[in-house]
Amino acid sequence: MQTEAHYSHVRISQMATTTFSGPVNSLNGFVVGTSADPVSVTTATNINSNFATSSATTGDTRLSFNRLTISSTGSGETIRALTRVTGAGAATGGTVNGAHISTAILTGGTISGAANALRATIGASVASPGGTLAALQLDTDFASGTTLSADSAFVRVTDSGAGAGKMTRLMNIATGTGLFTAATSSSTLAGGIRVRIAGVDYFLVVASAIA
Repeated sequence: MQTEAHYSHVRISQMATTTFSGPVNSLNGFVVGTSADPVSVTTATNINSNFATSSATTGDTRLSFNRLTISSTGSGETIRALTRVTGAGAATGGTVNGAHISTAILTGGTISGAANALRATIGASVASPGGTLAALQLDTDFASGTTLSADSAFVRVTDSGAGAGKMTRLMNIATGTGLFTAATSSSTLAGGIRVRIAGVDYFLVVASAIA
């Protein structure tokens, strides 16, 4: 049986754990705290958490599925994550991240296909989508007077964990079609892209012409 109720706004505070036997539907979303009245904690905790297991032998299981359709001239995203720091000396002995996404293969687990900590896909079903397209865009939003450390970069590789050194390739391009062109002695060197390895700056040489 499905029961539907309409409420403009209901605030639930200091409520004991409540278990529902079926899904809970909202016609206008769920809100946890507000910018003026946020949820406040004084010790490290998971403010929201979901745990599940799947024994499916085929198909994809997703703990959360979200889909946004933009049907006019607006913009936006399906998920917006924002971490703000207002405390001095944050991330002492740790890290502060806008998002932390991981995949772990545990004891007894193996992979016969592919496993990724993060998969980003850009696609289109029209002949000419237009715009500037990318599967991954890296932005900055620093104030004009900000001074960054020499270790700051658009992409950082830490190779953390006890098994450091296992991943020996920076990139694995499945097909070089349209991406790679072999250089010859007639190629024109134009400059380099700065990279830092173990605290030392190096340059990936780039060419203005490949012949």
